[in-house]
Amino acid sequence: MVHYDQDHWERLWSRTVEEHANILARRPPNAHFLSTVADLPPGRALDAGCGHGAETIWLAAHGWKVTAVDFSATALAHARSVAASLGETIAQRIDWVEGDLGSWAPAIDRFDLVTCLYVHVAGSVQEMIQRLASGVAPGGTLLLVGHRPFDPVTGAPTPAADQVQISVEAAKAQPDLRHWEFIVAEERQRTVAASGVDAVIQARRRG
Repeated sequence: MVHYDQDHWERLWSRTVEEHANILARRPPNAHFLSTVADLPPGRALDAGCGHGAETIWLAAHGWKVTAVDFSATALAHARSVAASLGETIAQRIDWVEGDLGSWAPAIDRFDLVTCLYVHVAGSVQEMIQRLASGVAPGGTLLLVGHRPFDPVTGAPTPAADQVQISVEAAKAQPDLRHWEFIVAEERQRTVAASGVDAVIQARRRG
């Protein structure tokens, strides 16, 4: 069994950056992310589990002030380097934070957008969602995407079969749903055959 601890992710990111740094630097932001945020006015954003930084850098390039959190120092260093190569205007809009989303919590009511994509958490997914949701300001958007461990149609395991990721059920199990309007809460088959199923949750915090 794979242990998805900090050492695992650090080794994975170190190998990936060493072998594919140029590819990572050119990788576009996630499609679910783009369809959600493209028309939002820029403000303060939290990218929780930012990885190689594609979404963080897109936000900064479009006028957002971004807090980008990941617990891989290698991933953060790579993302910071890519942002710096794009110029001071983009780089200065990003605050890079090394933190474990199993325990890290944002400032309350601070962000107009909180996004968390494909994060495996060693602990309670619902508790992590509650912490991330607490950082969304009134009127702000919460975007969560998780890779489902089993295909709901075939029952076959996906590449995330050993991981604990965000689910529609966990998002909708929040204790006080009256504060949230769920715009999207569904599982979506990925466009590439046999690549898995995504749980996609887009919610707006009522003012």
